[in-house]
Amino acid sequence: MSRLLIVHHTPSPHMQEMFEAVLAGATDPEIEGVEVVRRPALTVSPVEMLEADGYLLGTPANLGYISGALKHAFDCAYYQLLDATRGRPFGVYLHGNEGTEGAERSLSGITTGLGWVRAAETVVVMGKPTKGDVEACWNLGATVAAGLMG
Repeated sequence: MSRLLIVHHTPSPHMQEMFEAVLAGATDPEIEGVEVVRRPALTVSPVEMLEADGYLLGTPANLGYISGALKHAFDCAYYQLLDATRGRPFGVYLHGNEGTEGAERSLSGITTGLGWVRAAETVVVMGKPTKGDVEACWNLGATVAAGLMG
């Protein structure tokens, strides 16, 4: 069975709505053979990141960067992940009230350095998520999870 790890920092109602949509997509009953594990970015362990076959990363874009919580998760695990997880698929969802370019750039740098492969387009939501934004989050979760089916 493949393992999909959702690493998220969910401090706001908007991020919670996005997280729930990503999780619903990833756990759709039609997707079989994929265990979905979800961990807050401040509590995920390097071992959990190593044991995953794919990743969904969720963060607000604050002050032009990813959340400190998600940065902390990568700071704690980066060198353990560096060669061991090359080629693994990932997806990203971001929420911002202003620009998200810095957060997108930083996540691109981290995942490129790790050699991870983008499995779906990043979902970026500004302000309150619309119905279309929620659907995009669902599709993101479903796409990354379905890519891990045996």
